[in-house]
Amino acid sequence: MSEPVVQTTDPELRERILHGIGELLPRVLKRELPEISQDACLFDDLGLTSAGTIELILELEESLDIQVDVEQITEDDLRSVTRLADYVAGHVIPED
Repeated sequence: MSEPVVQTTDPELRERILHGIGELLPRVLKRELPEISQDACLFDDLGLTSAGTIELILELEESLDIQVDVEQITEDDLRSVTRLADYVAGHVIPED
């Protein structure tokens, strides 16, 4: 049986993104957060808004010095901290 093809991402970059999300979320949400679970739902559990999502991604780009292609992002990609980290890691635009 063959495994489904999964877009490979740089595990080190994904870790940096996960860490960055954890660091930036309290600032974007303008409140202290307890330990953020990687499975936490960004909207339901943490109260992130659409505008907050954009701010979070922009802050991530700035803090990690990356550019993210947000053209393909879906609501599903924003379902949890892990899903967002996977999306960002898989959609970094290479610098020329």
